[in-house]
Amino acid sequence: MKTDLTDTTSSKINKALVLGRRAIGTPAVGMVLTLVIVTDEENAYDALKAANEASREHPSRTLVVIKRVSRSPRDRAKARLDAEVRLGADASTGETVVLRLYGEVVDHAQSVVLPLLLPDAPVVVWWAVNAPTDPANDPLGALAQRRVTDTYAAEQPIQELTARADTYTPGDTDLSWTRITPWRSMLAAALDQVECEVTSAEVEGEEFNPSVELLAMWLAERLAVPVRRAKSAGPGLTSVRMQTTTGPIVLDRPDGSLATLSIQGQPDRAVALKRRDTAELIAEELRRLDPDDTYASALKFGLERLDEDAATTAPVTVEEAPGAAAPAAKPAAKKAPAKKAAAK
Repeated sequence: MKTDLTDTTSSKINKALVLGRRAIGTPAVGMVLTLVIVTDEENAYDALKAANEASREHPSRTLVVIKRVSRSPRDRAKARLDAEVRLGADASTGETVVLRLYGEVVDHAQSVVLPLLLPDAPVVVWWAVNAPTDPANDPLGALAQRRVTDTYAAEQPIQELTARADTYTPGDTDLSWTRITPWRSMLAAALDQVECEVTSAEVEGEEFNPSVELLAMWLAERLAVPVRRAKSAGPGLTSVRMQTTTGPIVLDRPDGSLATLSIQGQPDRAVALKRRDTAELIAEELRRLDPDDTYASALKFGLERLDEDAATTAPVTVEEAPGAAAPAAKPAAKKAPAKKAAAK
């Protein structure tokens, strides 16, 4: 069931929701949270599709906030709100309200969203694109317990990670971090199978992929070892190599679907490690609404510390003339015994 409302108000939208529930025979509200999606017209369809699929696991009221660009001064001075209310089969297991903001109301989206929030239910805000530098201080972000961004969708993903670390507030999270949950679980399980100490690691993935940086920082922070990063053609993360006192541990995924886990002294094993779509990522983030301390520790570790620690113990390759003696290598810096990585 769809209801179009032109030049409307929040009270009229609430009334349309009540009348719509009665019309389809479900007057009771059985949703567990409010999901606010901030996006543009270009990405609204994909974001809403992912939210509808995630609502099968987490029934929610989904508010899609689309800030329309007004081209003329007259249009920018005139405030208008259009809404599309979807219920029943058109909204999966919850309710969907698509809000299109015009003119001056674009700068006051929180005043439109606030009356539409479910009472006594948590609020999650997801910026599908163009996330603010400081989500917690954004007017919409201030309404939420959880604030979801995606640095992979940013114009400069790696620089965006540094900005996120500087403005981190408990409750912030990133879909680039959610993407590496299976990797972290698999690596932690691999270390549980052998008695060893990790001495160094290398993370390989495509360039400008923030998931590669986050996984490298997580390993460096948890294991207290130098971590080097290498570039590959992708897709996404392609491999992680950990040097240990009993031999290398390698998790390699060249095709984005099936990975191979290699542990010294054990036969190679094929493990399913497919790249997940946005609906799965959002569903995972909605399972927990408390602050993610592991993400905070990895994010605040710092990209510059990765480079410094890796340079300290990285092998130096010197092209030698025939018959020349090899230069003496500097001793590696001593590291504290590594702790085993804990999965999220």
